[in-house]
Amino acid sequence: MPFVNVKLVEGVFSEEEKHAMAAALTDVMVQFEGSEAFREVVWVLIEELHTDGWHIGGRPFRGPRSLGEVLTNSKVVIETVDGKPTTRAEWAEAAPVKEPGA
Repeated sequence: MPFVNVKLVEGVFSEEEKHAMAAALTDVMVQFEGSEAFREVVWVLIEELHTDGWHIGGRPFRGPRSLGEVLTNSKVVIETVDGKPTTRAEWAEAAPVKEPGA
């Protein structure tokens, strides 16, 4: 029996949106299982977590405001990278970990 677990920030989606999400995820699982017979055994659990439990880039999540900050920080990192790294080792060389306090 497929079990899909979705964790969301509390209050971002309405009850109707969460039901629609569960239905869509069920459809995806049935498609991959290959038979309509699986529909009744697909379990979808949507958990909502309070915002003070979420962090992005080591900073507390502040709702939609965080998206702009994350995208800005990502742009800054990408602009400092030479080439197009595709592996973890290449990324480590292109954007090494900063020393504490640097």
